[in-house]
Amino acid sequence: MNVNSTVVLKLVLLICWPWLVYSKGEQGRLLVNMTLVRNASALGAYCLDGSLPAYHLHRGFGAGANNWLLQFEGGGWCNDIKSCLDRSKTHRGSTRYMNKLEVFAGILSNNASFNPDFYNWNRVKIRYCDGASFAGDAKFFNGTSLLYFKGQRIWQAILLDLLPKGLGHAKKALLSGCSAGGLATFLHCDNFNSYLPKNASVKCLSDAGFFLDERDIALNHTMRSFYEDLVSLQGVEPNLNQNCTSTLYYPHLCFFPQYVLPYINTPFFILNSAYDVYQFHHILVPPSSDPRRHWDHCRFNVTACNAYQLNILQGFRKNMLAALRVFYQDSRRDGMYINSCFTHCQSETQDTWFAVDSPRIHNKTIAQTVGDWYYSRNVSKEIDCAYPCDTTCHNMI
Repeated sequence: MNVNSTVVLKLVLLICWPWLVYSKGEQGRLLVNMTLVRNASALGAYCLDGSLPAYHLHRGFGAGANNWLLQFEGGGWCNDIKSCLDRSKTHRGSTRYMNKLEVFAGILSNNASFNPDFYNWNRVKIRYCDGASFAGDAKFFNGTSLLYFKGQRIWQAILLDLLPKGLGHAKKALLSGCSAGGLATFLHCDNFNSYLPKNASVKCLSDAGFFLDERDIALNHTMRSFYEDLVSLQGVEPNLNQNCTSTLYYPHLCFFPQYVLPYINTPFFILNSAYDVYQFHHILVPPSSDPRRHWDHCRFNVTACNAYQLNILQGFRKNMLAALRVFYQDSRRDGMYINSCFTHCQSETQDTWFAVDSPRIHNKTIAQTVGDWYYSRNVSKEIDCAYPCDTTCHNMI
């Protein structure tokens, strides 16, 4: 090979190598097409901007052909007109801006080596475009701007679209979700159960959705105020659990999982970090509570937290476990996995769901614990020791 040929070959490899690496990764990923719910308009079910809602469905096979897993997508909330208008112009408020192909990994994987208990089920990812955890039913129009707060109707429209596709004959079913989608699981669990055959095994899982009603470091109820505005703006209250709203003096508090949890009749699993990064940054230490930014280093690098800050974080963990005490002690049908990783959402990512180096509590991965709970193979209530004892964590900060 002459010098010129060698140079050309090196150039070709230099140009193509990133593509070859990318292609190798692509081959291992499951990409699933989006399905728009064409009949949603008949139910008045629209995303914030008026676009049709959507989901991604990957069919089950073999022994899992009659089993269904529905996963609510997460992505925060909007609680005022400005934030909802801004949201409506993004993939968080419109299917027009969403990727039409979605990666299915973790609990959505179709590979038995990566998802041993649910790989062959019908798996659905429900796209999130309403900004209220699929719970609102209102509309805003001021003569110029129009916003649809129709999350509850989106949920119903997607269910009605899936029922004739096999969901209506499910033998086993699991409703799950991450973050705002995990909160949606608390809100819609029993409703989901009511649509399915009475002899079906129906259960629910919330991943990073146990948002705590907690004061921030300035002793303000920042998240409580946020949810109160959200519930009011989007017309959520009529869709909250009526047993909960009739009991509490402030019905909007039933948007918090800890208050609705005692009234859920369907078996439930709570997967959460005791140091959930979203809650750390938005509930415990929101920007409004730290105007002088004393927490900046700690917020983005937990090893930089001083003794006082670590004590505050340990107090947050204690309060979360206190809110879960009755659920942990008194229920035999339910499950939980509360680890001590600084993370947020662990079921949709392969590294945290089920891999060689996945997080573990008592040497059990998240996937193993959820599977043991769903199939009643073992007692599935795991609580991690306090930070910094867990060396298996995949920390985000």
